[in-house]
Amino acid sequence: MKTIDVQEAAALLHMSPKRVQSLAREGKLPAVRLGRRWLFHRDRIEALLGGKGPLAVTTPPFAISARNRLRGVVESVRVDGLMAEVVLRIGDQSLVALITRSSAERLGFAPGAEAFAVIKSTEVIVGREGVDA
Repeated sequence: MKTIDVQEAAALLHMSPKRVQSLAREGKLPAVRLGRRWLFHRDRIEALLGGKGPLAVTTPPFAISARNRLRGVVESVRVDGLMAEVVLRIGDQSLVALITRSSAERLGFAPGAEAFAVIKSTEVIVGREGVDA
């Protein structure tokens, strides 16, 4: 896989280098940061141009009805057998999700990766410590 820098990615996408860096920082453009440099896989950038050109970068593949979307950073991933425990750091809180191992691998969950949690529930249970039921 050939990697390219911001200037080359900008030329392929017909965007300014600053916009390419911004999209990479926001996680809307597949990239890896090495020190202060952004690197892109050329074939992934070219794949974005497949149907809609640069619009493919900012248009989500589908919409979902859930409104409770929490953006965070993967704090840890613990894989055991067919399951994986993913801990997301959202602000000063941690959220734990149990998902399949194959999903964790497919999504590339690793410490430091940006991710989001979508919460859709018909019940919320609240409680307090030290209060007898």
